[in-house]
Amino acid sequence: MPIQDKQNDYLNLLNDLKIDCTNCSGLCCVALYCSKVDGFPENKEASIPCQHLQSNFQCDMHQDLSRKNMKGCMTYECFGAGQKVTQMYGLDHTWQTHPQQRQHIFETFLVVFQLHQMLWYLIQASTLDACAKFKQEIARLIEEATTLTTKKPYTLLSYDIDHYRNQVNKILKCIIEQISKSSNNQNNMYLGKNFKGKNLDHQDFSMSLLIAANLENCSLRGTNFLSADLRDANFKNTDLRESLFLTQMQINSAKGNHNTLLPSYLTQPCTWL
Repeated sequence: MPIQDKQNDYLNLLNDLKIDCTNCSGLCCVALYCSKVDGFPENKEASIPCQHLQSNFQCDMHQDLSRKNMKGCMTYECFGAGQKVTQMYGLDHTWQTHPQQRQHIFETFLVVFQLHQMLWYLIQASTLDACAKFKQEIARLIEEATTLTTKKPYTLLSYDIDHYRNQVNKILKCIIEQISKSSNNQNNMYLGKNFKGKNLDHQDFSMSLLIAANLENCSLRGTNFLSADLRDANFKNTDLRESLFLTQMQINSAKGNHNTLLPSYLTQPCTWL
């Protein structure tokens, strides 16, 4: 396949990695552990349905999440794993209708979530000109994950996802070293730090704690935010279109406004005014 056609396929694949609750069987509201401290309605053990999940898999307080400050629910993003696993089993074969298989379904959801998250990062890496020498390996890893998620669930549960993750982490680390002008190995604690108006182009903020940091009106071209904690980080009046490895979950947890510019594959949260 020509490189350009493959790249177009990858960008189209990003759409499949976006959350679609209308075609999901409420898996995140059941399979995951939740805590009130993290902005969820209740303390809930994994595999127990949230009390607000209705029989049609919709949330009975969805319209009130912002008013009730349910940040956990508002920021969560499954990278499309919910609708993917629901499709795998079929809406007539859910954790509700087949309770004897519920744990199997939940475990499949957790595996697909991890695969989709890594796919998100690999697809973004594939768009970087500086990573030309890694294109073949990135393409192989993308193909492996996309093929896996078309197979039967039992195949996924027997897959060595730790081995796959190690391969992905290794190549992402090499890429970050190439694209970043500085390393964050010595300091990744930026809680509440005021960066307002600074030029942070090509900085490496991977795995950093940027909770409540002020990044308003910063220059962030080529800035790497892979797995950074951006809860309540301020991106008001900031251009993020050329920032790297951002996810919808990170954007959902941050603060912005109508002047915040996002990459085309991300959506501005409704809470940003």
